[in-house]
Amino acid sequence: MSHCHDEHTHGSGGDGHDHSHHDHAGHSHDDDVTPAIQSSLYNCIDFDAVSTLNETEQDAGRKILRKTWDERLSTDPELESDSDQELLMYIPFAGIVRLHSILIYAPPDGTAPRTLKIFVNRNDLDFSSVSDTRPTFTIDVPLVPASGSPEVIDIPVKRSLFNNVRSLTLFFEDNHSDGEEETTKLWYLGLKGDFMKVGREPIITLYEAAANPKDHTNLVPGEKFSNESSFGA
Repeated sequence: MSHCHDEHTHGSGGDGHDHSHHDHAGHSHDDDVTPAIQSSLYNCIDFDAVSTLNETEQDAGRKILRKTWDERLSTDPELESDSDQELLMYIPFAGIVRLHSILIYAPPDGTAPRTLKIFVNRNDLDFSSVSDTRPTFTIDVPLVPASGSPEVIDIPVKRSLFNNVRSLTLFFEDNHSDGEEETTKLWYLGLKGDFMKVGREPIITLYEAAANPKDHTNLVPGEKFSNESSFGA
């Protein structure tokens, strides 16, 4: 297996495992991105084929997915749903992926997504079929309070359900407003895991530095999952 990364590449210290990083007063930006190693699937995504249904602005879903780690706390561009709270995003990869977790940064209010249903290897889903299709995994996305520093939420998945992934379909079903907000918003979306190229090309191992714990919350979301994966064409 190989690791993909965003703009930060490290040729040493890459053992493929997560490491903890302790914050120190007066640390520089480079300190945030170099001490700890985590897998990122940024360069494994086929961005040209990413599509999002019910987005207010065309290609907004692709744009937030394409933000680099350095841009993770930027609120522009923004993905916002159009006619209701639902968003449906299709994300294909340039090979086979083992997914570890999903990174989300959203407004600290009722427009933040609450229920995320994940489907593996399904390129045929739309709003008329997704509600009747059993997801591979369902996540209750925690709401980050407005007080305190901005945080990217790192939400783990059950890895045994994501061992042979060629594409993901993410269904953001509702938000945290209990019906008071008509739209759902996201500012950043990232994916972590392992990647293996398809073909005879040699596999190159690349790494991305992990964030300062201040940028990642330790919240443990409520998780619900099925015992069977959904696979399609």
